[in-house]
Amino acid sequence: MPILDNNIISTDKITFQDILLRQLKANVVSHPSKASLHDWSEALSHTVRELVANRFIHTMDVHHKNNAKRVYYLSMEYLVGRLTEDTMINLGVQDYAREVLADMGVDLDDVLAQEPDMGLGNGGLGRLAACFLDSMATLEIPAVGYGINYEFGLFRQSFKDGRQVESADEWRSFGCPWQIVRPEITVEIPFGGHIETVALPDGTTRSEWIPESKVLGVANDIPVQGYGVGTVNFLRLWAARASKDFDFHAFDSGCYSEAVKEKVESETISKILYPNDNTESGKKLRLLQEYFFVACSIADILRRHLNSNPSVDNLSEKLALHINDTHPAIAVAELMRVLLDTHGLDWDKAWAITERSCAYTNHTLMPEALERWSVALFETLLPRHLEIIRGIDERFRKQVGSRWPDDEAILQKLSIIDDKDESVRMAHLAIVGSHSVNGVAALHSELLRKSMFPEMDSLFPTRFNNKTNGITPRRWIRTANPALSCLIDKSIGTGWTRDLEQLARLEPLSKDESFKEEFRAIKQANKVELAKIIKERCSLVVDPAAMFDVQIKRLHEYKRQHLNLLHIVHLYRCLLDSPGLQIQPRVFIFGAKAAPGYVLAKHIIHAINLVADVVNNDPRTRDMLKVAFLPNYNVSLAQRIIPAADLSEQISTAGLEASGTGNMKLALNGALTIGTLDGANVEIRDNVGAENIFIFGHTADEIAQLRQRGAGPVEFIKRSADLRAVLDLLASGAFCRGGANPFVPLLDSITGKDPFFVCADFDAYCLAQSKAALAYENAAEWTRKAILNVARCGAFSSDRTIRQYAEQIWDVGHSFVWS
Repeated sequence: MPILDNNIISTDKITFQDILLRQLKANVVSHPSKASLHDWSEALSHTVRELVANRFIHTMDVHHKNNAKRVYYLSMEYLVGRLTEDTMINLGVQDYAREVLADMGVDLDDVLAQEPDMGLGNGGLGRLAACFLDSMATLEIPAVGYGINYEFGLFRQSFKDGRQVESADEWRSFGCPWQIVRPEITVEIPFGGHIETVALPDGTTRSEWIPESKVLGVANDIPVQGYGVGTVNFLRLWAARASKDFDFHAFDSGCYSEAVKEKVESETISKILYPNDNTESGKKLRLLQEYFFVACSIADILRRHLNSNPSVDNLSEKLALHINDTHPAIAVAELMRVLLDTHGLDWDKAWAITERSCAYTNHTLMPEALERWSVALFETLLPRHLEIIRGIDERFRKQVGSRWPDDEAILQKLSIIDDKDESVRMAHLAIVGSHSVNGVAALHSELLRKSMFPEMDSLFPTRFNNKTNGITPRRWIRTANPALSCLIDKSIGTGWTRDLEQLARLEPLSKDESFKEEFRAIKQANKVELAKIIKERCSLVVDPAAMFDVQIKRLHEYKRQHLNLLHIVHLYRCLLDSPGLQIQPRVFIFGAKAAPGYVLAKHIIHAINLVADVVNNDPRTRDMLKVAFLPNYNVSLAQRIIPAADLSEQISTAGLEASGTGNMKLALNGALTIGTLDGANVEIRDNVGAENIFIFGHTADEIAQLRQRGAGPVEFIKRSADLRAVLDLLASGAFCRGGANPFVPLLDSITGKDPFFVCADFDAYCLAQSKAALAYENAAEWTRKAILNVARCGAFSSDRTIRQYAEQIWDVGHSFVWS
């Protein structure tokens, strides 16, 4: 693998300084003596982008000349975070930037802090996609990511009286130096209308879609620089624009709103990520978004293909079209539509190309999370696609009928169109239309095959496979934890950044007192920095010597932030009931956003903040317990929390978390995991050793048995005096500020149906927490376990994951840019 050294990139400190000052003057129009931190941030981003630019152009030229097979990765979100520092590290110029700015009296860290996180993603799905882009570039795999150029992203979170408040995340309010607008790459996307049957000269007929309206998609590119290589891939994001921005006649007639109606309606498509779909208009917008970006992307993919190939006949040999979760599943129908209607292929040939081209990653074990859209909505927005999906479903039903004759139940279970509620099952469409279907952790993939889609697995015995998720060490150690990176470099060299398995060489150092002391000092320094952030954002003083117990992830009931809350209340009650009781001091740290329409999740946030308010201000307990809920959790904040964590909360209901990647990031930075045997926790336990992780709770099989026998919370509440006491304390109003008890919705959920078995796992969780607290008291032993977690997590690199995708699913090789 060719390495990109400073000679190849032709950059030294003087060159870097010259480019930076030129960008400051020419692009930002500022002088070094008067430049603000924002000015320096803009100039620095443009400097780094300039260093990337030639490699970007050269990479595309090499891929085009070689007619390389490319990966086209379709994802609804990319949680990129900040890009400048990561790109500098991948280029190897971060030290130049620090020195040049320091010479001018400017601190690099202050400059980097000015860059907003890109509002292109929400949770693990988007962060995984961003890690994959980094790994594909680093491994020099020709690839393009496709998504939507959201104007406002998800939302900016704040708290008022403990409740989540959403406001617009105006991340592009001052532009984005990393985005390259490509107005020459504009795609016209049709919606609505009807189908007409057209007679052909040979006596056959074909369907012609007569759309009601059209929207333009304009390409915006973000370069993705690989680590230590010449390859620069890119992320192409589509922004929606009206086909007619302004109706002058309507304006001239006094109809001012009508004059811009089409512009407003069209551009709504790329306004925000995941609009609330609790309403019919919300559902419509979600489907519009999904089709818009998929249709733009497939049109672009075909354009690129035909630039180097005479026809679409070899399409599946030249591309791998990857569907990241069910959001882009409409790609199966859209690719069929283009091959049938635009390129005139017959059904069988079009289907063969589609099936060989498409691969699908499933990211959920929750049936309600597998998207389905009503047939009526499809009929209104995408009538031609509905016609094609009916054709796919009709042929698939025949296949099912041949395998299970006269079994109506299986036919109804597997069909793409659900006859009972007249809906299109998008996951079924993706499974049937793809040559590969993978889960993202060993347990997840097993449950997909055995529990969720056993008949599909039987029908397609070679289709289902596992590709355990991974994370990029460039972002999650090099960028996030520079002090730990330096210690590792000093101890085993720098090769681990490209080959994470080399971290295994740290294992003998877990017994080296000098190394342990340095490791512990780095963790403590990271905790001191996080304590400053907590004070700044939560107005809360915490002790960095306390255990930092961290749960940072999307707020959802199955992730069970409310189980964590019950344990906090349990500790608080124990301290009140036993004055003088000494426990391991802890700071419980939360970071999470709840979807605006997810009412109970927002109640959980409110409940945590109410408990925090009481616990943090009670003089009887505040030296031993603190609770901090950091608002507006994002990638940049994660990069500050993760290196400081002592205990990593991975406590989802077993059998519901597909994989998780936060568990990997935290373990790789020396946090010990407390968790259920769910998702990738199973593989983390297998790698780090059962003695270096705190596993508790019912297994996936046991949860399934509880669910099957209809086990409710009452039996577990009766068994547990501690649980009863916690629930009584919450119900008593002890954490309320007067008025109606805001804990009622949460308590009703826990004591009513308790769909995520919080009560069933409560006692086991508290026991595991006691074991973790006892282990933390022995600092030397805890440090040894933390080092072993780092040393044994080399398998969880996204480089490993992408190699497996490339070899086993995409059948795509490397395309070295520098020889």
